This record gives sequence, structure tokens and C-alpha cells, in this order.
Amino acid sequence: MSTTTAGVVFAATLIIALAAVHIPLGDYMYRVYNGRKHSRVERIIYRGIGVQPGVEQSWGVYARSVLAFSAVSVLALFFLQLVQGRLPLSLHEPGTEMTAALAWNTAVSFVTNTNWQNYAGESTQGHLVQMAGLAVQNFVSAAVGMAVAVALVRGFARRNTGELGNFWVDLVRGTLRILLPIAFVFAIVLVAGGLIENFHLHDQTARTVAGAAQTIPGGPVASQEVVKLLGTNGGGFFNVNSAHPFENASAWTNWVEIFLILLIAFSLPRTFGRMVGSRKQGYAIVSAMAVLAVISVTLLNVSQLSHHGTVPTAAGSALEGVENRFGVADSATFATATTLTSTGAVDSAHDSYTSFGGMIAMVNMQLGEVAPGGVGSGLYGMLILAVITVFVAGLMVGRTPEYLGKKITPREIKFAAAYFLVSPLIVLVGTAIAMAMPGQRAAMANSGPHGLSEVLYAFTSAANNNGSAFAGLSGNTVWWNTALGLAMLLGRFVPIILVLALAGSLARQGHTPESVGTLPTHRPQFVGMVVGVTVILVALTFLPMQALGPLAEGIH
Repeated sequence: MSTTTAGVVFAATLIIALAAVHIPLGDYMYRVYNGRKHSRVERIIYRGIGVQPGVEQSWGVYARSVLAFSAVSVLALFFLQLVQGRLPLSLHEPGTEMTAALAWNTAVSFVTNTNWQNYAGESTQGHLVQMAGLAVQNFVSAAVGMAVAVALVRGFARRNTGELGNFWVDLVRGTLRILLPIAFVFAIVLVAGGLIENFHLHDQTARTVAGAAQTIPGGPVASQEVVKLLGTNGGGFFNVNSAHPFENASAWTNWVEIFLILLIAFSLPRTFGRMVGSRKQGYAIVSAMAVLAVISVTLLNVSQLSHHGTVPTAAGSALEGVENRFGVADSATFATATTLTSTGAVDSAHDSYTSFGGMIAMVNMQLGEVAPGGVGSGLYGMLILAVITVFVAGLMVGRTPEYLGKKITPREIKFAAAYFLVSPLIVLVGTAIAMAMPGQRAAMANSGPHGLSEVLYAFTSAANNNGSAFAGLSGNTVWWNTALGLAMLLGRFVPIILVLALAGSLARQGHTPESVGTLPTHRPQFVGMVVGVTVILVALTFLPMQALGPLAEGIH
């Protein structure tokens, strides 16, 4: 079987599997977030944190709850990293201690679901921090994104109310009823596939085929690996992330990991359709996601399998930075999945991709990571784009735009437009500042267009809470830790506030009945319009910078 054929089969089986779980998992999540009963464990948690689960919140209270929980999480993880040397299960390796700037960057990174890592995990973070700090944030940061998405959907579904649900209930249910059960099952699957799960504090010594000694670190890897993917987090236990055999052992575990990345995000549109009372609306949203995803997978695979350049021509494809046990096509599919979502995990070196391959990975993030996007964030990002689309369509025909029985007034479109502008503003301003400072340009391993691509990729990844990187950028300095940390914070929480404000505005409206002038938002025409608006907006925003970076490199 040729490489291309194997890659097509690999992608096709993923599509079939995701289609098979879309309805049952989406319906299950609908029942989770709309259920009235609370389990005994949940009631104990609510009493412990002083929450009344039956009391719903306005958008402002919901937003303050998200911010308060995230602020406490950042502080707790920050101090846990600084004192880890005095705690059990610490590596105690001299010279690997966390600085304050790096600890802050890492705490912000994991709380914002970004998981950008300016350190080598196996030599810097002890097992206790990995489990009680990073893995915990992998669960709850994902649950926060899902809670915000559900709050926005309630804004569309409800009428004449200021209530969007209870953040603490949504957070606890998303963690205990959705993320934990799936993670438990697939952690066992990954251990069966060769991933490790132990508490070895010191490296194990093994002999290579040539007889040389090799030290291999251990740790609780599988339990963190599964939630890093399921929750679209991306932080790796090892420095090389999912390219390490203890994180990703074989071709079939590679397939499982991609499946986990896409599982919840591609199922949430079904939950959305059930909550707004129209399954067709859910199918329209997931179709728009799927169209963008298929286009991206195709383009990135073509870029990596093409014979562009002397070495790729001789090898038959772009093999540099690719693990042989995965191959070029499957690695390109992994790269597409991880950048179309907010995962950021890698099983190959994106910095070694062809210029156009690296550009596609960057564009995936610049689309807003909506195809299907991060858990929760992908859904609310796509719904924002749907709102913008019906607004544009309304301008074309001279009617007040409507979506799901809600009028899109100037107030709503301001929230939607501001949401879309946040990420480009952070990316372009951050890149411009970094490139204007000679001291910070020194962090680039390459000059010219590729060096610019490294910086542009870094701020794109941080602002969109992705976490992947072009490997050539040396980011572990006070300036880079601070700048990228601020990009992560602003890129996560400013959009969340805008989403919740939009949800509150929609929930206060009544229901506008459909008329002959209402744009049908469940048909292929609307799906095509959403895809078109998404691509056009990104092209208008980022094309000049892409022209100076990867496009210039590729043409040269």
C-alpha cells in the first residue's frame, strides 16, 4: 500500500469513527448539562465550595465565576511549581528548578488550556506537579471551555431571562461526568498500547542494540496523555511530546490520540442542536466544521507528500522531523487535528515542515480553531462566526438578521465582531513588538522569512490557546515568558467575557418567528456561507504577514 493510500485510509477510518460517536456522545452531553439531579459526590463538592446548585447565574456572575476560578488556579499552580523541590515525588535535579517567570508562564499556559511549554517536562516537572498540578488543569480548563459553550447555547435557547445556568455545576458535571469517564477508559487503552504509567523518580538504564547505555525516564504518563488530548490541552510529559514512544507508541495509538483530540469537539454540535430544539442546526454547524477540516487535512498532506525541494524529492516526501513509525501522511493528519483544535500536541516537528505545510498549520490556528476547535471553544467560536454570517447576509438583502429566533442587533454584532478581532490584534501586535526589538529577535534560530514564521507562529499559538510551536524559537527568557503569558491570558479570557456577554444579551430576548425573509440556517447554502466568511476574514487579516513569512519562503 502506497503512503498516500495508507494516509487516505487512516483519515477515512477517523471520519467513520467520529461519525459513529457524534450522536450518542452528543446526546449524552445534552443530558449531562440539562439534568436536574445531582450525584452524591457532586453534592459533597458543592457543599465544600459553598455553592447552591439550584441557583442560576446572570452572564456577569457566570463570567466572574470563570475568572475567579481561573485566577485561583493560576496562583495555586504557580506556587506548586516553585516549591516542588520540597515535595514528595520531586525529581530533585540541580539546574532544572523553575524560575518565577517560567512558573508563571506555565501556570497561565495550563489554566488557559494552551499548554505552551518553555521547559523539558521529564527533567523539570516532578511527578506530583505533573499529576496534582498539570493533569488537574488539563481536566478543569477543558471543563471551563465546555461550560462557556453551553452557556452561549442556553442564550440562544432561552427567552426573556437573564440566567445562563450555574458555572460551578457546569464545571463539576463536565469534569466528573464527561472528561473523567472517557479519560479513565482510554488511559487503559493507551497503557495496553505501550504507554507507561509508573512513579519511577530516577531514569532507568537500558542497553541499545549497539551496546551503549541509554537512560530512559519514567512517570505517570498515560493518565496525563489521555486528558491532554481529550481536553484539547496538548502539554507533553516529555519534551518531544507525542513523538516520544512512551507518549505515543505506534501507528494505532497515533490513530487513537487523533480520535481523542477530535472526539468531544465534533460531538458538541449535536448537543447544541438538541439544546436549541433543532437537530438540523447542529448538523449545519458540524458540517461547516467538517468542510474546513477536510480542506485543511488535504492541503497539509499534499504539502508534506509533495516533492518540493532537493531532499524531499530524493526521499519522496518531506521526511525531516517525522517519526518513521507514524509516517508523513499520518503525521500531517495529526498536525492538522492539533492545530485545527486548541490541542497543540505534536508527533512531528512543525518547524521541519515544508514552508506551505507550516503555513497551513498556522492558518488552522488563525481560523480561530473552529474546525472543530477546542472542547467548548470550538463550538462557541463557530457560533460567533454563524452570527457574523447572518449579519452579512442581512446586509445583503436589507433585513434585520436573525439566528435561531434571535435578532442580531447592533449590540450582538459588536460582541461578535470584538470576539473575532481579539486574537488577530494580539498576534499581530505581539509579533510586531518582538520583531522590532533586536534583543528578542535573537531568540530566533533562523533569520529571514522562516525566522519571522517562528515568531508569528508563537504568538498565533499563544493567542489562540494552542500551545504548539516552531522549534527554532528559544522562548525561555523573562521577556518571552511574560509576553506569551499575557497573550495566553488575553486570548483566553477576553473572548470568554465577550461570549458570555453575547449569551446574556440573547437570553434576554424573546423569540422572533420565522418569516419568508428569514435566512434558513440549516441548509448547505448557509454552511457554505459560514465557511466562506471564515476563510475571507482570516485571509484579509493575516495574508500580509503570511506573505512576508511562509509564502515568501516557499516561493523563494
